[in-house]
Amino acid sequence: MVDTYQKLISYVDDIKERNNSSASSLVIIKDGSIVLEHYSGFHSNSNAIPISEASQFNVASARKSYLGLAIAYALYEGKIKSLDDFALDYFDSFDKELLAGTTLRHLVTHSHGLNERKDGIIFREFAPGEGWAYRGINILMMTELINKLYGKSFPELLEERVFLPLGFKETAWHSRPNEKLVQVIDNPNDIATYKLGSSNDGFDSNLHTSAREFALWGNFHLNNGVVNGKQVVPKEVIQLTTRVQNPTYKDKDLPQNGLFWYVKDKPSLRSEIGERVPKGSYQILGVTGPTLLVIPKYNLVVSKMYNKRYNYGGNNYLHYLREFSNLVADTFKE
Repeated sequence: MVDTYQKLISYVDDIKERNNSSASSLVIIKDGSIVLEHYSGFHSNSNAIPISEASQFNVASARKSYLGLAIAYALYEGKIKSLDDFALDYFDSFDKELLAGTTLRHLVTHSHGLNERKDGIIFREFAPGEGWAYRGINILMMTELINKLYGKSFPELLEERVFLPLGFKETAWHSRPNEKLVQVIDNPNDIATYKLGSSNDGFDSNLHTSAREFALWGNFHLNNGVVNGKQVVPKEVIQLTTRVQNPTYKDKDLPQNGLFWYVKDKPSLRSEIGERVPKGSYQILGVTGPTLLVIPKYNLVVSKMYNKRYNYGGNNYLHYLREFSNLVADTFKE
């Protein structure tokens, strides 16, 4: 069985070495069953704790997929009326002129055009819906909104409604180190460090999960919220997160997004998903190297992990992401 996936294993391990990551993991779920688990390396470039199924990686921006589910809940339950509501209706402390014309749809699909300088000054890069740019301000805004709407943090909301029913015990926002957490390498010449937050309220990039639970998170979406025959989350909530939600762009090469997930619709040059991956697939990724790819057409989920910041280096990251997803598609093509 492993021979079937050897190209994928070799690719993941090769990237680990080329990018000076000390750790890598690969988990594949096909037709609801885990068909491959591959663990390689160590928790840090300075200690000898080997990577295992219990190792928990910092997933960096991949945490947006978890926030996206909370936003979908708010839409489903009417706490947010529509993605086309103006952001000013929810963020009254913002400069009205700066936020004018910006909708929640823009905020959840990276088409809002806002950016923030190091001194905290918020400015506009482009008109709402007229472009695409990955920035952090919209993540903070939507985190603040969901926490306000529910009177609790979105991690608490997910713990109650998703993680506990699914039996997740290796997915959490950490503020203290422990031996199961994989440290992150910023510079190969420096000792890796824990990436922890000051709290577990969802604002910090301190979400950790195992490669297995990351894959199960994807499988949970693939199955439209059904686990062991039980509808844990309404199907409509899942579908809100994983179907195309962005406005129609004039530039057809811009990425397509659901609620923060990257969605494969029509092939586009700036998509993180390769051109040979079937339409309807979706993916989430983080700067420390995690990638979760879901291909509904093949009833397939692939989770891979690293612990190196800017794992693919500069402008090459699109090439490597697309190359890997194409390799996955080629391996499982029916």
